[in-house]
Amino acid sequence: MDHLRRSLLGQLARLSAGAALIPLSSVASAGINSQPPRREGDPTKRYGMLIDLRQCIGCQACTVSCHIENDAPLGKFRTTVSQYEVEHQESGELATFMLPRLCNHCENPPCVPVCPVEATYQQQDGIVVVDSDRCVGCAYCVNACPYDARFINDRTQTADKCTFCAHRLEAGLLPACVESCVGGARIIGDMRDPESQISRLIAEHRDELMVLQPEKNTLPQVFYLGMDERFITRPLAEPVALEVLDPHGKEMGYEFHGH
Repeated sequence: MDHLRRSLLGQLARLSAGAALIPLSSVASAGINSQPPRREGDPTKRYGMLIDLRQCIGCQACTVSCHIENDAPLGKFRTTVSQYEVEHQESGELATFMLPRLCNHCENPPCVPVCPVEATYQQQDGIVVVDSDRCVGCAYCVNACPYDARFINDRTQTADKCTFCAHRLEAGLLPACVESCVGGARIIGDMRDPESQISRLIAEHRDELMVLQPEKNTLPQVFYLGMDERFITRPLAEPVALEVLDPHGKEMGYEFHGH
């Protein structure tokens, strides 16, 4: 997997979402169309994730561990850490800004109502999942997601995305990305439990938390702590060289990705 990690470390991706301070009403319930209630998930829990950007060093351990745990196709990722070169407005100094990206497991997920076969649904614990046996790979949900968090799996020809590693949570384990984070930047837990780590952090940093694209009214359940307020608006990501490697780690060339 060394070639995978190398290619990830060379990537600077675009930011497709703004951020703003969130009201904690986002933890409250919200309806999501007329889909029937589903069976899975503990109805007494509501999972969310808090990402402390002050602790993220952009090592991509989360991306690699997720890729291995969920056997994603080469070049497709359920979570990534985008890296941005940010220029200080006054001094002109440059700094690198890390932004982990994944499915936001929205309280009002726009991917759910567009699915013509009801393959995408929200569990009772709030985790948004895909029934791959039912999915027909139409990609309606991929296009509906404002966070670019979904893709069509080349092998299964069905929609794929982060599930908070629901299979690990059910077994009493942490998601692969949380377990592998060397800086402890990712915190997941039950937001209905006032004693959980995520609930305590939300209470402590209530006025500092931000979410991506709050104007979409999706009520994301992935919260960011330490988000630069300049990311409330869409920043400019300068085009950079992205190293492209083949499955054997041999250099194939370079592509350019802009904002």
